[in-house]
Amino acid sequence: MLEGSISCAHCHRPQEACGVFGIVEQTGHQCSADIYAALFALQHRGQQSTGMSVAHNQVITNHKDMGLVTEVFPAAVLEGIKGSMGIGHVHYAKLAQNNRENAQPLTVRHARGTLCIAANGSITNFNALRQELAARGAIFQTTSDTEVVAHLIANGTQESDLAAAITNALPALEGAYSMVLMSQDRLFAARDPRGFRPLCIGRRGDAWMVASECCALNSVEATFVRDVAPGELVEITAHGPVTISQMPARPHICIFEYIYFARPDSIIDGTSVYDARHKAGRLLAQLAPVDADLVVGVPDSGTIAAIGYAEEAGIPFGLAFDKNRYIGRTFIAPTQALRATAVRMKLSVIEANVKGRRIVMTDDSIVRGTTCANIVKMLKAAGAKEVHVRISSPPYKWPCYFGTDISDAAELTANTHSVEELCAHIGADSLAYLPQEKLPELVQGSTSFCQGCFSGQYPK
Repeated sequence: MLEGSISCAHCHRPQEACGVFGIVEQTGHQCSADIYAALFALQHRGQQSTGMSVAHNQVITNHKDMGLVTEVFPAAVLEGIKGSMGIGHVHYAKLAQNNRENAQPLTVRHARGTLCIAANGSITNFNALRQELAARGAIFQTTSDTEVVAHLIANGTQESDLAAAITNALPALEGAYSMVLMSQDRLFAARDPRGFRPLCIGRRGDAWMVASECCALNSVEATFVRDVAPGELVEITAHGPVTISQMPARPHICIFEYIYFARPDSIIDGTSVYDARHKAGRLLAQLAPVDADLVVGVPDSGTIAAIGYAEEAGIPFGLAFDKNRYIGRTFIAPTQALRATAVRMKLSVIEANVKGRRIVMTDDSIVRGTTCANIVKMLKAAGAKEVHVRISSPPYKWPCYFGTDISDAAELTANTHSVEELCAHIGADSLAYLPQEKLPELVQGSTSFCQGCFSGQYPK
């Protein structure tokens, strides 16, 4: 699906995002190795399934399955995928949609050949489009909204070439999408007019690439060239990017890309993800100071905010947690007891660093409160004298319709508890959030971002 994620399901964080990658090379027939490396760099955006489609001499080889990149593409499989052009995908889906049929890239046959699509986001008019297409005779094999996109484009190829068919199909899509599309001999990339999800272009010698984040470009020693503009459809050729069409843009990138979703070494639409998280920590120290002995972050997304808080407050930064790096795919724990066990499996407290100390603990968000309460409990059990929780985003109160899997406001603890009540609920000595009015400071003063999950006001 166009939906996807980075976070572990048992952690009760917002879950979003897939990762996409595409490449065209003038020479060589082993682009699958580059796709593999890029998908590995994007693994944080989706951990449930992965796949790639590679073209060679007008023939497309597809391979996808459930699992991590290293599991789906052992060396023997990777070496057998030859070609100089290809696309790849890492995927997260809600539990009911987490199956091999929904893994991407999605491949369809149409009037003029074959089309492969790898996408990230969520088409909000998916149901209406699907019903309309089904009434016209379309047969669907998956529950993915990417398949709706494929049908729209395939129908258009009966009267137009592929570039025109894609151009004509995109205005019918509402919601969020960043996608790569490939035929036997052409590669395209498209980003919705609001640019909800990131997409960028890079180059390495005679190879041109497009990726969800520039960290994927770094992994294959490519140089960032530019972002795909909101509303832009671009063809990636062996000579570089060519803009095919440009819809009127109304930029509103998801603010959670900076707070949590993206990797800290990525730069999205001109803003460093690391700088945004570091700034959030500094702002929290200015706005919610506390006497403490140590500042710590919940791995990994809370760590950079903790560094910023510590520097601004003049309090030492330290490590309170050891993260188990050997836990592979995460799982959805059905009971509270199992969810608490899952947290302890992933994190253990470094007792020598916290015992007898007053701790400031930063994290990116509180969605349901369960995980935060377990971590506070672990710190106090290890001897922490006080635990003061600082959250580098505002209270999460509203559902998201653009690719994040929080769809019910009743799930969100900020709607059922005041800050004081939530502080008591998680067992903290104090709790403070980053105020919503401070969000523009994270993205260099820009207000061109979506913050609907905090405000309930969604881009029109």
